[in-house]
Amino acid sequence: MEKHLNVSEIFYSLQGESSYAGYPCVFVRLSECNLRCSYCDTQYAFGDGRSMAISSILDEVKRFSCPLVEITGGEPLFQDDVITLCEELLGTNLSVLLETNGSLYLEDLPREVIKIVDVKTPGSGMGNSFLKWNLKYLNPHDELKFVITNYIDYLFAKNFIEANQPQVAHIHFSPVTSVLEPSLLAAWMLEDKLKARLSLQLHRLLAIP
Repeated sequence: MEKHLNVSEIFYSLQGESSYAGYPCVFVRLSECNLRCSYCDTQYAFGDGRSMAISSILDEVKRFSCPLVEITGGEPLFQDDVITLCEELLGTNLSVLLETNGSLYLEDLPREVIKIVDVKTPGSGMGNSFLKWNLKYLNPHDELKFVITNYIDYLFAKNFIEANQPQVAHIHFSPVTSVLEPSLLAAWMLEDKLKARLSLQLHRLLAIP
């Protein structure tokens, strides 16, 4: 019997975050999430979504003729069969990104998948959710993201980097602009000569999905 996933939406847009920001991308947003972050902007994905066979998801992705696809959520690893989806997408020679909150094990993901791991800060209300064991499963092409609401979050992220020295391609600091001016976060990063990238949500700036 073919495996199914609960899907919130599949759409084509520009990548808004990560080192791939600005590139056209197909997004597969899976339903359901195990966390409830204070600033979440995709609460509509918390529900059950629609059940789709993995072959149907692949057909929908192929329709856009785009070489880059991101699996996001919700929390995509909340559904076990996302591993099969990753394998199938990789099998069609697509570049596959997966955005995850880092609270569920990364061990079973194919190595070729580029993981964008959002380490939750205290301001999210979920600051103790990251599984430190997952640091073992970060590959050199993976990326970390910290969403920053205030200086406490900034110090949390800075200390996390200094304590763990994650061996990843990029580290992003993304301000919640409704409560933190990007220029202020930039000033903190410059003062500390932080080896991280200020990341603004390009899709929000352009008012696109």
